[in-house]
Amino acid sequence: MSVTELPVKGRAREGRALQKGQQTKAAIVDAALGLATQIGLEGLSIGALAEVTQMSKSGVFAHFGSREELQISVIREYHTRFEDEVFYPAMREPRGLPRLRALFANWMKRTSFEIDSGCIYISGAVEFDDRTGPVRDALVGSVKTWLAAMRRGVVGAIDEGHLRKDIDPDQLLFEIHGLILALHYEARFLKNPGSIARANAGFDNILKQYGAKDALPARLPARAKPTKTSKE
Repeated sequence: MSVTELPVKGRAREGRALQKGQQTKAAIVDAALGLATQIGLEGLSIGALAEVTQMSKSGVFAHFGSREELQISVIREYHTRFEDEVFYPAMREPRGLPRLRALFANWMKRTSFEIDSGCIYISGAVEFDDRTGPVRDALVGSVKTWLAAMRRGVVGAIDEGHLRKDIDPDQLLFEIHGLILALHYEARFLKNPGSIARANAGFDNILKQYGAKDALPARLPARAKPTKTSKE
């Protein structure tokens, strides 16, 4: 009997059970994401997660079926939160340099929080850079999706005349991405004070290097202040 053939009460019970199952899975993924920021994607296991969530191993396994599926679910959840915090708010800014500044400011803000907790994109790259498989593919796909969005921001600033027409968007994107990677290394690994300020100064230097004469329109939004952490 299909769901549509069930009596109304039966369909209601089926719907509640499905909703509860989705909520339980979401709670497990949330716990797994928190665990992965501490021990990495490779450190995730059904057993470790069962202990954290106080569930049975079979209960956790029933929602994912494999360790790989669990890891991929964590990557997808991380990407969703990254988009919600970094990408979508920036889309409310005018196209061009205002939007590019917002994308970088939001990225910096998130990175400043992750100095303490860790970044799945960066730690995952270290863990899976020389491996193959669906987990690496999911991680690479998420990172490439984000960098493609940043590249569109760069191209938009060029098209609007806020940056020079003769620049290579991929080179500019490479340099911006390099600032984030350097910040994470300097602040999280070396614990050097002032790293966030240096990254912001580096972004301003990049804009000056590639900017057109009218690269600073009056309606530019104020750049969000990075959150200070105990490492700063």
